This record gives sequence, C-alpha cells and structure tokens, in this order.
Amino acid sequence: MTAPIVIKISGHELDDAEYLAQFATVIRTFDSPVVIVHGGGKEISALQAEMGIDPKYVDGIRITDAASLQLVEMVLCGTVNKRLTRTLVNNGVDALGMSGVDMGLVRAEKMQVPGQDMGFTGVAVGVRGDVLLDLLARHITPVIAPICIGENHNYNVNADHVAGAIGGTLDAAQLVFLSNVPGVLLDGAVLPHLTPAKTEAMIASGAIFGGMIPKVRTALHALEDGVKQAVITDLDGLMARGGTVFTP
Repeated sequence: MTAPIVIKISGHELDDAEYLAQFATVIRTFDSPVVIVHGGGKEISALQAEMGIDPKYVDGIRITDAASLQLVEMVLCGTVNKRLTRTLVNNGVDALGMSGVDMGLVRAEKMQVPGQDMGFTGVAVGVRGDVLLDLLARHITPVIAPICIGENHNYNVNADHVAGAIGGTLDAAQLVFLSNVPGVLLDGAVLPHLTPAKTEAMIASGAIFGGMIPKVRTALHALEDGVKQAVITDLDGLMARGGTVFTP
C-alpha cells in the first residue's frame, strides 16, 4: 500500500452541500489511500449561541466546559461527521465515519495552559495507526471527528492537531490543510514551497500576516509531529495537487 494522504477539512465549508459534493468528487480521484479529519467550529459556536453559552478561546483553542463538551460531541460526532460521510458515500467514496474515541483511535490528555483551566479541551498523545492502516488496506476512507478518548471522559481536541498526530503516526506522504485560500501568496502568486526558516523570515518581514499566520504555524506544527510534507491549499488546489508545500 502506498503511503496515505491525510486531509484536514475545516469547519467553514462543512455546511455547504455543493462544496462537500465537489470535495467528495476530488477525493474519488485520488490513487493514494486517504484519511479525512474534519473540524466544525462554526456550527459548534452557532449551537453554543443558541444555548446561551459564550464561546471562550485561548490562542484560538476553544475552552471546553462540561456543557460545551456535550454540544461539541453532538455537532462533531453527529451532525458534521454524518453529513460529510453521507456525501462521500453518495459520491462513490467508501467512507466510514468515526471519532477518536472509537476503538481508542486517538488517546488524549487534558491540555495544560498556565493560569487557565481548559476544561475538557485535550491534546493528542497517541494514535492507533493499526486501526487506520487496516481500514485503508480494505479501501475504506476513514472520516474522523476530533473527539478523543481519555481515561475517565472524552476530550475535544483541535482538529489540526489530531490531523498532525495521525499524519505523523501513519508516516503520511502529505498532510493537506484544506483552506479558503490557494496557498501562501507573495505578490498575488502562490509560493510552491516553504521551509520553517523561510516561513519564520516571511512572518518577521510582514510578508506573511493576519489570518495566514495561524495557518502556516499549523503547517509547521505538523512537520514537528513527523509529517514529511504539509500543504496549504483550497479545493481547486487539492484537485490540481497544488498549493504551498512545507518541508523540514
């Protein structure tokens, strides 16, 4: 079996039926086995607002209290995961929806932040790569919600970090962060390749700024997890196998 590709799809487009259908069509064209990890932050925040819960974050990471954990599990493991899985299956992809809890796929511990109780927000500390490799060998595409298993309860783990942990464990050929931008732009053109040193230099110079900074930091974090290549691209870039590729 060829080395798998891990694709992390953000929550921004996960309620867009047309976008998901296009995504499924692209996934069907891949020759390599694919593992999909998804977020769902937009829909979680909307449900929190409906329930009168004020979302709280530290450095972009959601603080998950007990009430929010129930909502997060419902949205990620239920609504979003099954919508995405249904769309893939109906477009010819043999997809299996699951979470980090199922078969102990992704084990987590409580996130430690000095001076802040993160509640049920966790960090991934182990991945059962054998479970995923078995599914991939049977030509099944895992679709993973980032709710992960702990000793006494589940944890809400940032989907980017779950994707990085999975990519590192599987020795993935690539980890693709599917975004709303075609890649890192310089003078309007996509930069095809970046290293950590070049990326940091561009942040320092202001060439990389604003909302792109957390995106590239996520890509660099994936390299630290052991991923060979991290890619930032959009749906068109995924189809063309383009985008900005980060390597160590």
